[in-house]
Amino acid sequence: MNESEILNLIKRIKNGEISDENALKYLKNYPFSDIGCAKLDTQRELRSGIGEVIYGEGKTVDEILTITKNLAAIKQNILITRADEQVFELIYKHFKEAKFNMRAKTISLMFKKQNLTDSYIAIISAGTSDMSVVEEAYETAKFLGNSVKKITDVGVAGIHRLFSKLDDIQGARVVIAVAGMEGALPSVIAGLVKAPVIAVPTSVGYGTGLGGAAALLGMLNSCANGITVVNIDNGYGAAYNASIINHL
Repeated sequence: MNESEILNLIKRIKNGEISDENALKYLKNYPFSDIGCAKLDTQRELRSGIGEVIYGEGKTVDEILTITKNLAAIKQNILITRADEQVFELIYKHFKEAKFNMRAKTISLMFKKQNLTDSYIAIISAGTSDMSVVEEAYETAKFLGNSVKKITDVGVAGIHRLFSKLDDIQGARVVIAVAGMEGALPSVIAGLVKAPVIAVPTSVGYGTGLGGAAALLGMLNSCANGITVVNIDNGYGAAYNASIINHL
């Protein structure tokens, strides 16, 4: 429940539109709902402004469907990350409004209208091999109500490509910079913008890239100011934090 829903419930109780018993039934699972396979934090939206997001990896398709049905019952917008086509096909059988981004591995269900911000988040990638992480960040940012501009394949190997998009980059409220290999892109961007930069190392790279560890360490050791680093391939976490900044 969010604040407006709680206020509406109080109003309905005062006006006699709902009995005390039914109101109690409505609230009985506060502050979470135990559905067997999970304990849903039904009050997270009230506390933090964003409801619980379903992390799909490691869960069975039936568990994801059960969680989705319970969140849908309280009309919460739903984002499922790290999902595959099998999960989407099952969700879509029950919810025709479900949208699947195959590259991002995200499923979204929107029951409430989401107004986008006037300011925007710029999501910038070094190469096309980073696009799965870019798409996860993009879907998350849009789900959280942000306007977004994607600027892709502008890594330091051909840095003139980045400069051709400099106006869009400098106009962003916050920048997400996604890169694998040596992870140099966020350092370059941070030296060109006044906005905070959230760096996302990806697992793209040859053997000594160590599955993204080289990019992660390079970003953590950047000499540029204004950089915050999230974990390897964590497009969701980068977008969530960017959204907080963009909504300030």
